Amino acid sequence: MARKPNYNYEKRQKELAKKAKKEEKLKRRQEQKVESASDDAE
Repeated sequence: MARKPNYNYEKRQKELAKKAKKEEKLKRRQEQKVESASDDAE
């Protein structure tokens, strides 16, 4: 009998990847905000 796929594991990995991508995007956006703020100060 074939083993059934572990869909919960796949779902968890997908969610973790999505979360990491979201955090990376947020960090990049904050860095851009800091850079633009320092450009305005000069």
